Parts: sequence; structure tokens; C-alpha cells
Amino acid sequence: MGLFSNILQEVHPSLQGGPHNNHIAALAIALKQVATTEYKAYMQQVRKNAQALASALLRRKCRLVTGGTDNHLVLWDLTTWGLAGKCYEKVCEMCQITLNKSAIFGDNGAICPGGVRIGTPAMTSRGCLEADFEKIADFLLKASHITTVVQREHGKKDFLKGWMPAVSNESNVQNVEMVSGFG
Repeated sequence: MGLFSNILQEVHPSLQGGPHNNHIAALAIALKQVATTEYKAYMQQVRKNAQALASALLRRKCRLVTGGTDNHLVLWDLTTWGLAGKCYEKVCEMCQITLNKSAIFGDNGAICPGGVRIGTPAMTSRGCLEADFEKIADFLLKASHITTVVQREHGKKDFLKGWMPAVSNESNVQNVEMVSGFG
């Protein structure tokens, strides 16, 4: 009994626990919401918007990792333009556009990824439809041009040292903010 009580003392109660009521309640509410017809319509719109964004980017000669999308996000390969995902992510962040750098096939690591993930649920929640994603594709393209200019001048290696101050001083970032209405 000595060994068992030692194990029991180590495991219970500090390392063992059950589900908390707040987690159970959150799951119950989420399951109730996703069972509604409104949620199903919302998710269908999210998917349509993602497909519209993918089509818009493809028409603008952008390379998508999978050639399109079947879900809520688009994975854009920036390597064909010589861009780093982390640099593009920062420029977009300064333009009030939220996306995530993402490693893509052929990357040497996740430190300097060659792609970005662009999701459509947030803009769908704000009422955007397929036609709005044509304009969003234009904003994304403008941000890629800004990134190209700044990255050409300052490189992608010294991102934290020289790149960020250069981007913050770029008048193009303010221009994209004014054009997009996000600033």
C-alpha cells in the first residue's frame, strides 16, 4: 500500500482534475449556436468569400499553395515575388489588415516563411460579401508592392534592426490606410 499511496499522493489532487463548469457551459453554448440555420448560412458565406478572395488573387497573378480553397482560408505563396511572409505580415499589420505568416512547402524553416494565411470569417462577420473581397484583394496587392519596395531597400535578414523603422516611415503605408478605410 505504501507505493500506491505515494503515487496517489503525487497524482491527486494537483495533477488530476475534471472538466470545469465554465468549459462545459462554453461547449454547450457553442454546440447550440452551430446547430442553427443562421450559423450554417454564415459558414456557407465564409466559404464563398474565401473562394471569391482566392479567385481574385489568382486573377491578379498571385500563386496560391493549393490553387484555390475549399474552406475558410487562403494560403498565398509569396516566394514567387521574392517576399518573406514575416515582412508582408508586418506591412499588412501596419495597414490594419490581419493575416498570419505561414510556412509553405519548400521553406527551409518557420523562422522566415514564404507564405501567408488569409482567413475570411472576420470580414464575413462584418457583413462583407464576395464583391467586397475583390477590393480586399486590391488592398493585399498594394501591401505586397509596399513590401517589395521596402524589402528591396532593406532586405529581409535585418528585419528587426532596419526593416521595421523603414516600414513605419513609408508614406505608402499611410496611403493604403487611407485608401482602404482601415486607418
